[in-house]
Amino acid sequence: MKDIYVADLSKFENQAVVSYFAVTNKQLRSRKDGGQYLALTLSDRTGPVECRMWENFDGSLDGFQAGDVVKIRGEVSRYNGHFQLTLDKLRRAADGEFELADYVPRTLCDVDELWRELNRFVDSFTDAHLKALLHAFLDDEKTAAALREAPAAKGMHHAWLGGLLEHVVSLLGICDLAAQHYKDLNRDLLLAGAVLHDIGKIEELRWGTGFDYTVRGQLLGHITIGIAMIERKLNAMPDFPADLRLLVEHLVLSHHGRLEFGSPKLPMIPEAIVLHYLDDLDAKMQTMCNEFARHSAQGRPAAAMTEWVRSMDRPLLKTGAFLNRETEPPATEPPAAEFPAKE
Repeated sequence: MKDIYVADLSKFENQAVVSYFAVTNKQLRSRKDGGQYLALTLSDRTGPVECRMWENFDGSLDGFQAGDVVKIRGEVSRYNGHFQLTLDKLRRAADGEFELADYVPRTLCDVDELWRELNRFVDSFTDAHLKALLHAFLDDEKTAAALREAPAAKGMHHAWLGGLLEHVVSLLGICDLAAQHYKDLNRDLLLAGAVLHDIGKIEELRWGTGFDYTVRGQLLGHITIGIAMIERKLNAMPDFPADLRLLVEHLVLSHHGRLEFGSPKLPMIPEAIVLHYLDDLDAKMQTMCNEFARHSAQGRPAAAMTEWVRSMDRPLLKTGAFLNRETEPPATEPPAAEFPAKE
């Protein structure tokens, strides 16, 4: 097991560390003086860290790729609130030197309990056709295994093993509440959309020491893939009502809500509108939790604003810590600059 994780780097500021990390991104970049430097994003299950290797990287450059685990030696420093590593040694790790579980973040929830909760929701359906469609997915061993393990995204919300299942179950809970509040909603249809809206991600994404898109995922995207998966299941169910099929597919096709966000269609039925907004809400709430955790790991005051959150186009403030403060909150800091280039 690793002894130093990304989350531990704050303890070693201005010190040299030796540890193993997974390579998330690898780039050879130009310096202002005409030379080159190696830019890396390394990670483990606790998060990513930006790294630079300014000198002596030629001998190791071709020895590793993104997705590999490497052993590094480097100095920990802080720039605009971000911890970073300046490397002086790097090599690809041998297979026996690391355990994969150290490098991939996993849900903190009990996956077995999440799976039971998902099935409890589906079994509560009164519509036999929708129940049969969802069980066609959940009872498929290959699909079920992938759904229990897949992340919900490469690097945004719920980007960890089990993240997709965690997101789906969370979304089912708030959709169920919405159906109780808005009596005109068809509960079973809305919840079916919650289960199926991201089903294509189990084929869009791949996971190992990190998360990335499959070639099919890059070319088609999870909405197109998901529709194809649903149609394959429905083609084996000749008694499934054509009108209901149309509504299910519309939920998946429209769940991104806006054309510029990759949604082939705008939501045009009540269940699709509610699904879009609650899906977006669940993703944004998880993003906020991630940012507050990162903010805390950086040693920043709990009642201070976070740095600029690119995915939400704003800084954030943790309400409880702000309300319980004993002193006035510090002034908001400007967005963090990028890693400095060496002159």
